[in-house]
Amino acid sequence: MEPEPNITVRPNGPYLVGGGVPISRRHVVTSELDEPLDWQTGERLETKPMIALCRCGGSQSKPLCDGTHAHVGFTDH
Repeated sequence: MEPEPNITVRPNGPYLVGGGVPISRRHVVTSELDEPLDWQTGERLETKPMIALCRCGGSQSKPLCDGTHAHVGFTDH
């Protein structure tokens, strides 16, 4: 039996997503003038029992957390 999907917000850290929720990268589609027009779904990431998603915006592996929040002093308030 699969665990229930769930999200836990870590204080000053990432979103922890559990329950095997499917995750995909998305990219902005822009016009010739570099204006955002739409989103394009890209690669699907491997589903794991628990995934940490970036909340600080600084991760080099978005949407996944790479620990950057600890180095840039991210706070959630």
